[in-house]
Amino acid sequence: MDIEIILEPDVPPQGVAEIAVEAEKLGVRALWTSNYHHNWDAFVSLVPAAQATSKIFLGALAVSPLEMHPLKIANTLLSVNELSNGRAMVAISGGGGVAGAMGIKMEPKKLKSVGRVRETVEIILAARDGQFHKSYDGEHYQITRPFIMNWATSDGPQIYTCSTEPQMLRMGARLADGLQMSDVAIPMLPKAMENVHIGLGKRDTPAKDFRVGNFWAWHIKKDRETSMHEARRELVFRGSLLPPHSLDHFLPEDEIKIVLDNFPEFQKAYWMRTGVIENVPEHIVNHLIEELSSSGTEEDIPKELERFRQFADGGLTDLSIRLFDNPMDGLKMIGEHVIPALR
Repeated sequence: MDIEIILEPDVPPQGVAEIAVEAEKLGVRALWTSNYHHNWDAFVSLVPAAQATSKIFLGALAVSPLEMHPLKIANTLLSVNELSNGRAMVAISGGGGVAGAMGIKMEPKKLKSVGRVRETVEIILAARDGQFHKSYDGEHYQITRPFIMNWATSDGPQIYTCSTEPQMLRMGARLADGLQMSDVAIPMLPKAMENVHIGLGKRDTPAKDFRVGNFWAWHIKKDRETSMHEARRELVFRGSLLPPHSLDHFLPEDEIKIVLDNFPEFQKAYWMRTGVIENVPEHIVNHLIEELSSSGTEEDIPKELERFRQFADGGLTDLSIRLFDNPMDGLKMIGEHVIPALR
């Protein structure tokens, strides 16, 4: 299993480049920039890194067709791919924070989100092949003029879907080059991989190097108090706390109710940067941190390595580790303790 790194969206492009250079030296497979509504553009942020590195893959996630038409996503992705000599990636999602900030509401039926992502992948695949296409007439997206992107001469970029729920997993495995799951903990992995294999079985041609990644929060620090503060602050974004919720893997019903009834307190801990989650017993918060992220100090890394080996045994090809405060410190810790142990 390879290690990938996901950065906070507030890292400036030159900082992304510096981290990419170090990550490449350490043997990190890929570096992802995060796509948020009020930070650096995820694609633009990759350009200095593309110019400063030669091997590491460089990707933007999560990018939604609700915020950017699939044809423009394809154009931007292929441009970054040329600048990186064939090392660009994108992870397509059905919605996300940028769409929400733009006042775009998610459709009540999930199948519409699956359809939008499917059409986006189809359009990017068509653009990537460099052939002449007269048009594209989808249910959600249309291209009304001929398009051909034969100016793109590098090896084609990698196209991922952000897939965690069953329909999206099956669709992504059927069409894309890889998947980025989000916060899939060990108890959730077997069912997720079952859906991945269903999708892989429906491909027109077998996948040569299909990648299955999993976004995973890394809060391990030199100091335990600093680690736990960061983990509590960011807990609101761990996937099991968000709809459609998968807390039943970790908590009994009465504790799930406490968490959901006090969800605004998790939000407040993030937006106010306090890490204080009021009205939720500490043992519940600590248990969720334990199950849904890597936290603690360097003394806890051997325990985390056991978890990571279970991820690999469960079918992941990549673990996409999300760094938060002081990302270079986290990267060097991963380079020293994690990457060598998983080779």
